[in-house]
This record gives sequence, structure tokens and C-alpha cells, in this order.
Amino acid sequence: MISKATTVNDYLEELPDGRKEAVSRLVDVIRRNLPEGFSEGMGYGMPAWTVPHSLYPPGYHCNPKLPLPFLNLASQKNYISIYHMGLYGGKLLDWLQEEWKSVSAKKPELGKSCLRFKNPDEIPYELIGKLVSKISPKQWIEIYEKIRKAGVLQ
Repeated sequence: MISKATTVNDYLEELPDGRKEAVSRLVDVIRRNLPEGFSEGMGYGMPAWTVPHSLYPPGYHCNPKLPLPFLNLASQKNYISIYHMGLYGGKLLDWLQEEWKSVSAKKPELGKSCLRFKNPDEIPYELIGKLVSKISPKQWIEIYEKIRKAGVLQ
């Protein structure tokens, strides 16, 4: 769902009842666990947490006017998605896949930096909290610059 909401709270208000509780709970988990320094807002029509220009003046390589993206959350037609850019770094993805075994017998549904949940009842909120707490803005900048130089992000 691409939203025209201008704040995360407005985004939550426009969600259908079947999604509102799960997405609201995810926003709360993210807000409580995300390291200090990230900024909350809207990006690409969904809730976004970014490294502000005050911490990383170059901004996002695709559009330097934008802050450096880190985490997005979206209620799509068939699933809820968490877009965690830190998963591009490799080690965090390995950690997530290992930890996932303790919360589910199913494999996580993953994209390049995307974790998808078709069934909101199967969202491991505590694990998501741990995941978002793993990287500070400073660490994300270091990872981002390293993977950019390696050509992982285009």
C-alpha cells in the first residue's frame, strides 16, 4: 500500500482493521528498540527510519537530497514487509536466519533486504526488536559505505 500519509501515526490510522494492530505493534517495537540517532518519518509511502543528513551529509546515493535509508515498514496487499537495509551486510542476515530457528519451524520469507509476513499472527515481535537494535547509525554508515564500494548497492 503506497500511502499519502505525512506521518507514521497518520499511516497507522489509515490501515484496515486486519492490519492496524500488527503494524502498530511493529512500529512500537521499532520505536522502543531502534538505537538513538535514527529519524522517523515517511519514505516511499511507508513508515521510514533513516540516518539524518546531520549525521550523514552525503545522504542516499540514489538521491542525495534524501537521508540515508535504514528501515521501512509497509502493509502490502498480501503481506506486511520490513525492509531492513542492514541485511545487505551479510552478518546480520546470518544472525537473523540462525535466531529465526528459535521462533519458527518455517524458514523466514526473505528478499534482498525484506522480511515478509503473510500472517500477522506469525510475526516474532521480540526477534524484530532484537533485529532493529543491532545496528547504530554510525555502524550503518560504515556498513553502507563498505557495501557501496563493493558494488552491492547500485
